[in-house]
Order: sequence, then C-alpha cells, then structure tokens
Amino acid sequence: MGFLAPWFLAGALAIGLPVYVHLLRRHKSIPLPFSSLMFFERGTQSSTKHQRLKYLLLFSLRALIVLLLALAFASPFIRRPASKAHDRLLLLVVDRSLSMRSETRFTEAKQQALNTLSGRHPGQKAQVMALGGQLEALTQPIEDNETLRSAINGLQPGDGRSNFGDLGRSVRALDEANHTPIDLHLFSDMQRSSVPGNFAEMVLPESTKLILHPTTNRTEENFTVVSVDAPSQIADTKGARVRAVVAGYNSKAAVKKVSLVIDGKTITTKTVNLPENGTATVEFTGLDVPYGLSRCAVAIEGSDALPSDDQWRFAVRHSDPEHILLVRPANDTRSPLYVSAAIAAASQGAYLLQPMSSDTVTESDPTKYAYVILSDVPSLPIAFENALKKYVQGGGNVLMAIGTNAGRQGKLPLLGASTGQPHLYTREGDPMGVGDLDRTHAALRETTGWNDARFSFAANVDTNGMRVIAKLTDGTPLLMDKQLGEGHVLVLASGFDNLTNDLPLSPAFVPFLDLATRYLSGTERLSGARLVDEFVPLRSVTTGSGPGASVDVIAPDGHRPLTLAEAATAQTLRLSSAGFYQVRFANGRDGLIGVNADTRESNLEILPPDVQQLWAGSANGNGGSTAGAAQNDTVRVSLWWYAMLVLFLVALAESIVAGQYLGTQREEA
Repeated sequence: MGFLAPWFLAGALAIGLPVYVHLLRRHKSIPLPFSSLMFFERGTQSSTKHQRLKYLLLFSLRALIVLLLALAFASPFIRRPASKAHDRLLLLVVDRSLSMRSETRFTEAKQQALNTLSGRHPGQKAQVMALGGQLEALTQPIEDNETLRSAINGLQPGDGRSNFGDLGRSVRALDEANHTPIDLHLFSDMQRSSVPGNFAEMVLPESTKLILHPTTNRTEENFTVVSVDAPSQIADTKGARVRAVVAGYNSKAAVKKVSLVIDGKTITTKTVNLPENGTATVEFTGLDVPYGLSRCAVAIEGSDALPSDDQWRFAVRHSDPEHILLVRPANDTRSPLYVSAAIAAASQGAYLLQPMSSDTVTESDPTKYAYVILSDVPSLPIAFENALKKYVQGGGNVLMAIGTNAGRQGKLPLLGASTGQPHLYTREGDPMGVGDLDRTHAALRETTGWNDARFSFAANVDTNGMRVIAKLTDGTPLLMDKQLGEGHVLVLASGFDNLTNDLPLSPAFVPFLDLATRYLSGTERLSGARLVDEFVPLRSVTTGSGPGASVDVIAPDGHRPLTLAEAATAQTLRLSSAGFYQVRFANGRDGLIGVNADTRESNLEILPPDVQQLWAGSANGNGGSTAGAAQNDTVRVSLWWYAMLVLFLVALAESIVAGQYLGTQREEA
C-alpha cells in the first residue's frame, strides 16, 4: 500500500481534538443554596473522576473520523498485477499526413510499425489505424498476422492534416465502448502543428499506455505557397489579378522564382526575395484563360524537403458578365451606387448590377440573373413576388437588406417573417457595433473590418427557422440565412444606403459582397479553391434530389470516388486529396475545384522532446514513455473512494451516538 500525498497524513495529529473534548474539557460546578457552612470541615474534592475518558464509543468514532479524513487526503492506493500482455489490445497508428512525405519519414514509420507487430505477444489482438485528415481504422482487432502486415504495407502518405486531438478523442471513445486496456504505438514525425489548441484533447484513458515512435529528430527547411487570392469567375481576362503569399519555414533568406501556371503551361514567372523564416507577396496581372473552366496554379520553383506543397491550385471560370438584379424603392439612389461599386471591385467585371425600382419590376424574370438583391423594399408586386418565390424554391438565391422602409412594415416580402419595433440606436445612445460572427459561413470567411462598422438602425426580425450568422453587441440578429426549398435568402437587418449604418464605407463591405456574391451566385462551389478534408454540398439538404438526379465526380487520380448508389443519394463530397476535382452537380451544373493541403502541414517543426514526454506520461500515469519504455508489471488502484465511503458511514454513526448521549449529559449536569 502507498500514498500519493503522504504529507496529508500529518493531519492525523488533529486526533488531539476529540481527546481535548473528552478528557480536558472544563468541569463546571453549579452552586446550590445552603443556609450555613460554619459546621462543615474544609476538604479537597478529587478530580480523578473528571480526568477519565467518558463515552468511549463516541470518542472512538470521533477519533476514527479524523484518521479517515487524513487518510483520504493522502490518496492511498494498492498495487495489483497488471493485465496480461495478451489481454491488452496492440493498437498501431501510422501518421499518413502530408508532412510524412518529407524525405524518408513515412517509410521509416511503416518499417517501425512492422517491427512492433513482429514483437507482438502470442494470442494478443492487434489493430491498425491511419492518422491523416481523420483517424481511419484499417482493420478490426484481430490476431491474423498476414492481414495486419498487409494493412501496414498498403498504406500510402496522404494530403490531410494530422491532429493529435482527433487521436485522443477516438481512443477515449474506443476505451468506453470496449473497456479493453490498450498499448497504443504512434508512428509519426511528431509535428508541432498536430497539437490542438487545448492539450486536454490529447489526453488518453488511464488504461491506455502510449509509446511514441518519432521518425525524425530534426526540422527541415521548407518553402510553400501559403495562399492565393484569385477570382473564381472572370469576364475580363486582362483586368484580372492574382495575388499569392509564399513563405519559408526554418529557412534562411532566399531568392525564389514564383510562376503562374494555366492548364499545365507556365505563363509568367516572377522573382521574390524571402526573408529568413518570413513571407513575401507576389502579384500577377492578367489571367489569360479560355472560355469555360481552367486549371490554374501558383508554383514555387526549386526543390525542398516537401515538394507536395510547392503549388496552390485554383479553378477559374471564364464567361460573359452575369447580371445581378437590384430591386429598390424609387427614391433610393444611394444603395445602387455603393453596391455596384463594391461588386465591380470584388468581381473584377464578372458581374454587372442592374438596378430597378420596385414599381417597374413586375415583368422581370428572376431566372435571368445570377441572384437578386432586395434593398429596403417594403413590398413587391404580386406577380414578381410569386415569380421570385418560385425562383428561390428552384435553387435561386436572394440578398435582402432591411432598411427603415421595410423594417417598419411588420412583415417582410418573400419570407413573410414578422418584424417588431426596430432598434433606433442613435435615439437610445451611440451606434451599435458588431458582436458575434459565425466565420464558418461562406459569406463571413473574411471578417476584416466588421468590428469597425457602426449601426444606427436594425430591424427586429423574427429569426424562427433562420441561421443567425452575425449579431450586434447587444445580441440583436444582424445577418441571417434562411433556406427555402433549393435556394437561400441572406438577410441583413439594416440597409445599404449609408443612412442606417456606415457599412458601405467600412473595409468589410467589399469582401462581404464578394463572398456573398460567390455564395449566392453558386460560383463558390463551382470553381475556386478549397482545402483537403473540406466538404462540398452536392445537392439540397432539405429537399434532396428528384428521381434520376445524380452527381458525377472525378477525383484528381482519375477515379470516381462515389459508387452508383452514392452518386444518387450523397449530400456532400469530402475532398480527401490535393488536386482538381471535376464535379457535375445534381442540378446539372459542372464544377471544377482546386484542392490544396492545409498549409499548417508545411511547417515541419517537430514537437520538443519534453512535450512528447509530457503527453506520453499523462497517458501512462507515470513519467515514462518513449519507444522501448519498460512495461510495468503492476498497476495502481486508488482507495480514495473507499476511504470516503467509510468516512461517511462513521460520521453517520457518530451523529447517532452523540444524539443518544445528549440526555445523559443533561442528567450529570
């Protein structure tokens, strides 16, 4: 038996308290009236009676409470034999993330996994898993050595990002489901970027022993393209601009050539000076792509430790300018000016705004437009509103701004949602700022400048059935997304006229309309760039697809990742590898998506040995654990709960006994 905190045993000295209560308590004599003491002889009363221990059972219980309390705080434990080797699951996890492509890291990881498998105890079950964009179980817990070796030999490095937090969550779930002790062997380069923000996500169950097998102990120099800002759809090829950011990790100052590649041909090359461990920006003017969809990339020339991240892929659709219908009140001249300028600056001529007053929009056909903007429109002609509802139900999208005209009507056009008393912040005090932003929404991926915007008016919209993606600092919903059938209505609870807010003049306005245009026009998923392990929606989540409506996907390796059954029913597509995906969506539109690895994988810095030791020690319950760590033949079993249970029972008994002695004490008094 042992104690985790033996110093708490010093608390047993408090046993003197019940001794004091029972032995040294002060004897009180109660004076009694008597006529005269002159005939009494002076004598000395013996105090022996008062120095004896009284109520031995009560004293024993109180002393036992003190001892048990000190014992519980000292955290006692006993050791018992650990489970036998063949009773523990041998879990082999091989890191197959992008960084493992560097030099011989992945080859070494596979060889170490095979060596560990060869040393398995007879009769012990083993399981092989791969850690990349997600943790994949390649086998079930089995004893078949050939199947296990085949799973390891068949592993190939991927393009995903490893996350030790995913590993911790998965192993904890496995432990709760099976209650089997696990010997977890992780074969990885132990990349620092794999550590989640909260270290607690990596913590493993107490029954799991973690043995780390690092494949490298040094950080290599690596250069990469961090990001590319390029239009996903253009009409003017000469005016298009492509801006790329390149970076060096663990690198010295270097001169690098950066090229713009279109459909496999290098169009332009520029030279940039990269500072030590720094970044640089390079800009290309003009994007000479043919009509239709083109495969483009920005690439760094030269070799480094990880060639797989030396380019950033993106797809561009060249087409004639598409029109956006802006419906506004006849007296509103401000919102067309601000919205038109922002869209022209963001889309580089790919979209043209067509303003029209709500009085003259009756005969307009919404299906001719990329999407429709309703700018502070209190009501719509019945014929156009019905056509607009049909347009949205069929997959069209609308951006609705609610200014002072629409916000006081009590009911919104198209949606039918009710509006209450609007918020007039200038009357109540200062204009209101922006609070919470849902950065996971496509329209808010770029949030620069939102905190600088100030709103003097906000409509009070009933958000039932809406996804609130932005709020003001007082909690008022500012930006909402409502799905109607196949389409969406993006609602801004303020106007575009620079009277209800200063958003049109803030740095957030152009990026917001750029992202909103990509989202509402559909080009967000038809072209552009994404990251590995992101998901692309293939069809509407709410209504699904009609009979025979299927999708067709061709992955970068030329294979179709979806079966015929999945093509007819799948709602989303996981982009599992870097390259270009060709997609024909359920609505019949064709898309081309450039997929790139997460740039956090490009930093090949490894986790410091002391942090590795901390992680392994937190799993093993002791300070142990790297490859080849000794296997303990005993485990500690805590007795804390048992001590607390006995303490509770003794305290209960003490209360009962003390209550019975109260009457006796009154009689003695």
